[in-house]
Amino acid sequence: MYEEAPSAAVPGAVLWRAQGNGGMVLPDGCMDLLWADGRLLVAGPDTGPHPAGEVPGGAFAGIRLAPGTAPALLGVPAHVLRDRRVELAELWPAREVRRLAGRVAAYGDPRAGLEALAARRAAEAGPPDPLAAEVAARLRAGQTVAAIAAAAGLGERQLRRRSLDAFGYGPRTLGRILRLRRALALAGAGMPYAEVAHAAGYADQAHLAREVRALAGTTLTALTAYAAGSAGANRDTPQSSGSSTTA
Repeated sequence: MYEEAPSAAVPGAVLWRAQGNGGMVLPDGCMDLLWADGRLLVAGPDTGPHPAGEVPGGAFAGIRLAPGTAPALLGVPAHVLRDRRVELAELWPAREVRRLAGRVAAYGDPRAGLEALAARRAAEAGPPDPLAAEVAARLRAGQTVAAIAAAAGLGERQLRRRSLDAFGYGPRTLGRILRLRRALALAGAGMPYAEVAHAAGYADQAHLAREVRALAGTTLTALTAYAAGSAGANRDTPQSSGSSTTA
């Protein structure tokens, strides 16, 4: 079982909950603050598929933070957490984390507690790097890294450094991940794969297949079949950072 809904308190964030830890987690450019059987954890930005079971537990809740927004809230650059799942106490003082865990536990729905925690922390920490939202938007629009760097008044190396801090990887990798998410959404809606490849910005269907295999570890057919069998319980086609997904 998997459910999600937009956060009303944290811009761009999504609240979710899941039962069990089967399946795989696919990259989406986001980072999650997790509640797993009474523990607070962070799911960093992924570069490939991860087994959902690497975080033990039977019941999970999370707030998925939009690309580039988590580092300011957490107080660490995103690349430090790339492809990692860590206890929040590794990032913040253990005593403070215990206090926060108690606050989250006091809510009937831990998603509400996580949302309140994230909103309060975001207000205290200040806004994320404003470049992050611009980079993500331009990548979604299909702009090249060179064009994005020029629009931002930066060299490509400077843009990469800022992107590593904000997203956990450079803009080219983020662009590949965002393009994959668009392709999965289109395929999940029933679009033929050749049309998906064109609409999502791939050179051809073979290019799409290679990227799906590289980033998701499986085939587009397997992903869409799983999504259809899940009766729409997933975000886009597969689920993402903190939640379980396709196998």
